[in-house]
Amino acid sequence: MRIMAKHSKTGKSTPEPGVSRDIPGFSHEAEVSPAELNLANHFLIAMPSMLDPVFGGTVVYLCEHNANGALGIIINKPTDMSMETLFERIDMTLEIQPQFPRPVMFGGPVQIERGFVLHSPHGDYSSMMQVTDEVVLTTSKDILEDVAAGHGPKKLLVTLGCAGWSPGQLEEEIVRNGWLTVPADNAILFDVAVAERFSAAMHLLGIDPSMLTGEAGHA
Repeated sequence: MRIMAKHSKTGKSTPEPGVSRDIPGFSHEAEVSPAELNLANHFLIAMPSMLDPVFGGTVVYLCEHNANGALGIIINKPTDMSMETLFERIDMTLEIQPQFPRPVMFGGPVQIERGFVLHSPHGDYSSMMQVTDEVVLTTSKDILEDVAAGHGPKKLLVTLGCAGWSPGQLEEEIVRNGWLTVPADNAILFDVAVAERFSAAMHLLGIDPSMLTGEAGHA
């Protein structure tokens, strides 16, 4: 599902946060031993020490994390594009108007010409990855065809781009106090207002965001 013809920057000697040279994609060939950190279906919450302009103040939903690296979607950074505008750009007509307006999100600095859809289980699309029993990631256009026709998933979040980490890169960022981690909550992913997602994710850890310090931690 390609939306634009613009490419993100990669290739620095020291990887930027969330920018991997090799995106793990939907491959599950690598097995993860119990001793390895596996943060799939977790939120990454940016710490104050995360000064990167792309990731500062963000919450990232991790869809995949294994020996090949990690892939995630920023869930609280809206673009100025509405769903209606997106459908116009890909030459689709919404048969049924959404019950409430949803912005298209900026999912991350990698493959920003590509659409990523997080959604509740629904149908069998061409390119999809089951994250959990309740969350699926799809990148093929057929899901938007379903949405346009009015019979798509009950819950969805549409983004342009994603975030990707090379093997060991995310772990290094966590050690450098870049992220807090906590098991994801689907209500925050799909139902909580965009502006409230950072605070809601912090409260999963029992932390008042106004009291956040630069110390790393896990839940």
